[in-house]
Amino acid sequence: MGRRIDYYDDPNAPKANSLVPAVNVVVENDKGEILMIRRTDNDNWALPGGAIDLGESVTQAAIRETKEETGIDVEITGLVGIYSDPKHVIHYTSNNEVRQEFSVVLTARGLAGVLAPSDESAQVCWVSRKTRSGLAMDKSMRLRVEDYFRRLENPRLA
Repeated sequence: MGRRIDYYDDPNAPKANSLVPAVNVVVENDKGEILMIRRTDNDNWALPGGAIDLGESVTQAAIRETKEETGIDVEITGLVGIYSDPKHVIHYTSNNEVRQEFSVVLTARGLAGVLAPSDESAQVCWVSRKTRSGLAMDKSMRLRVEDYFRRLENPRLA
């Protein structure tokens, strides 16, 4: 399995050779905890999500990716923001793809399911506001999580 390497404003980063629309999902439970995964490709903590497939909407991709990576069925409830900073590139070593960041981050309500890891998620758990600060997380993912907790009046469009 290849690795995922995130670069942010790094002059030594490889140049982007693709732009793939993706989605991340913030699911909050009734205790105020959010659903997070520990990725298998870089060992960092992240919101569930992934690429939007041809033939599916942003919402359909969000529901599919959350179920695949966490075992939880969700209903989409809102928008945190759109993240497309060209200074952030993601290198996938398995095929030497270097993506420019482009992610729509949505909010969701859990409907059913049982927490279950997958090929993409080594761990799946509910994380409290307090606990999240101690987790290893890429800078761009931390921004998404913090934007959610700040409950921006307007979605981030960056």
